Amino acid sequence: MTRRRWGHRLKRSLGMRLVLLFLLLALATTAIFLAGMQRALSGGWGTVLRPLVADYVDRLALDLGSPPDVARAQALVQRLPLSVRIEGPRVQFDSHPQRRAWHRGPTEDDDGGWLLQRQSADGHRITFGLGDRGWASRPRTIGWFTLAALLLLTAAAYGYVRHLFRPLDDIRSGAQRFGQGQFDPSIPVRRQDELGELAEQVNTMARDIRAMLEAKRGLLLAVSHELRSPLTRARLNAELVAPGDERDALLRDLGSMRDLITDLLESERLAVGHAALQRERCDLNALVRALVEEQFPMATLHLELAPQLPTAELDPVRLRLALRNLIDNALRHGASAGAPPCVRTMLAEGMLELSVRDFGPGVDEPQLSHLSDAFYRADSARQRSTGGVGLGLYLCRLVAQAHGGSLRIRNAQPGLELTISLPA
Repeated sequence: MTRRRWGHRLKRSLGMRLVLLFLLLALATTAIFLAGMQRALSGGWGTVLRPLVADYVDRLALDLGSPPDVARAQALVQRLPLSVRIEGPRVQFDSHPQRRAWHRGPTEDDDGGWLLQRQSADGHRITFGLGDRGWASRPRTIGWFTLAALLLLTAAAYGYVRHLFRPLDDIRSGAQRFGQGQFDPSIPVRRQDELGELAEQVNTMARDIRAMLEAKRGLLLAVSHELRSPLTRARLNAELVAPGDERDALLRDLGSMRDLITDLLESERLAVGHAALQRERCDLNALVRALVEEQFPMATLHLELAPQLPTAELDPVRLRLALRNLIDNALRHGASAGAPPCVRTMLAEGMLELSVRDFGPGVDEPQLSHLSDAFYRADSARQRSTGGVGLGLYLCRLVAQAHGGSLRIRNAQPGLELTISLPA
């Protein structure tokens, strides 16, 4: 699991890949350099150094005499960093007996056996070696220090690469905020290089997009607000028309236009934070009953209201708008069902829940996540009999989020259930 996680991070992190590339390049360069130098020095050893070492060992063996003189061997060990071991019929001597376990000396089969071993005329074998073993541990120490320096250099390189690519993290976070409609704060411009220029260009693009969105919202709010006055006059004039089917149809259309303009205004205000919630202590059950009696007196609805539901700080005007859209949606899509829509309230896990369920055909699963998007319609034909312009559920989601809650949509099989959760 850890290996998979690191593999995923390495695949997604440009900085880690660059540091790994630098490290591999350094190791490859070092390996090639060492291999070339070893090859060059090995050739020089065979042609130049070996004859010199062989002649020097011959002189040392000759200086010890035959049979080898122990006193001369001891003086030689004290004068030079060498070890001497003499094995023969008359003399047995080892200058470093405590190191016999590690100092076995080269054998005749070794490549350097003929260099460091000599046979005296009286049958004694003299083996020379390096007396001080500090030189042997020194390469290992140097190797560990080299590895530590390499790791330290890699960590420093990674930190510097992270510093170089830090603007990319800012740009990514900014792009995510801009995609969610949050244009403040802008992306910080930390340096005056290519990444700094990119951050500034993304900020300029975000400002342009924000200006276009603000212009669109301003136009929608202005048009919707200006439509209210002629709509009100049209409704007053319609009241003067003689009673009949034509008058009822005209009043229904004018009421639908009024509701549409109200939804549009409130959704735009909630989306951009132009209007704060007007909270007051509300009884959710009383709000449901009052709305049903006022706006759906002729509709058949089944109410399941939880008893002794606690009151909460809510905005009753906007919550009534959301509930009206939920009930209107259920009546429209469950008209052909045998059972009436059900409006239910309950307290679950510290949250007040207000749900409306119809018993119609429901919605395809891939479309559920888009039903609360602005101007989204499950059916492509924008017929009034099957729905409005796609603002109702969008407004319900905004109202729930403004209260600190959420809107859940699920297929109840049969029908569709929409639930607004509000903090209690």
